[in-house]
Amino acid sequence: MRQTDNPLRVLIGCEFSGTVRRAFAARGHDAWSCDLLPSADRSNKHLIGDVREFLHDGWDLLMVAHPPCTRLCNSGVRWLSAPPGRLTAEHYTPLEIAAYSTMSEPERLAFMWRKLDEGAALFSDLWNAPIERVCLENPVMHTHGKQRIRNYREFAQSVQPWHFGEPESKRTCLWLRGLPTLTPTYRTWDECREALGLPDDAKPVQRVHSASPGPARWAERSKFFDGIANAMADQWGDLPAAPVTYREAA
Repeated sequence: MRQTDNPLRVLIGCEFSGTVRRAFAARGHDAWSCDLLPSADRSNKHLIGDVREFLHDGWDLLMVAHPPCTRLCNSGVRWLSAPPGRLTAEHYTPLEIAAYSTMSEPERLAFMWRKLDEGAALFSDLWNAPIERVCLENPVMHTHGKQRIRNYREFAQSVQPWHFGEPESKRTCLWLRGLPTLTPTYRTWDECREALGLPDDAKPVQRVHSASPGPARWAERSKFFDGIANAMADQWGDLPAAPVTYREAA
């Protein structure tokens, strides 16, 4: 693994696993993760709190892995017209679940729209962060979410774990500002399968979709893939540091 000659200050937001932080740190960058939860690997390069509190600390690159924007996802747009009968522990706190169970249908609908506004505000603040290079990872977004985000642009690319040598399937959309798109190691699943020496009839694993319901399912779904993290560190780690004037403006 090649060490960088030009260390960057990198903030990895909404990450407690440390996957992306470790990928950049292994190549010599000053990489920090940030999440509301403590770091799973007990690293001292982890900030606990709302990532928005740390955006003005002179970073060269911001990568946000799976921000908690459930209501922005295209798959959940139906709940904005007909709210679900109950909430799940995968996405909501016990207090929210308890309060929701006593709400009328109009109150539940208002709750869904309020959560959309909160998710859009977070995504918008991160997308417009005072950092020269930004990458946000999230599923495909619906129109209501797009309309609430300042300076919105469509995602720059979508990648699969098998693009970077992991035999799994989970479409990941990347919104990029000031960063080039990632170059896949493998263009097709068959290329990846052959490189890994898997049988001809092997298919990429959909581990995320088969996870059991419950609080642990959220952690499994939000886990980032080592292959994609390493590609980011390899391909973006050689970019020059942000201009001093840009850091001072932050």
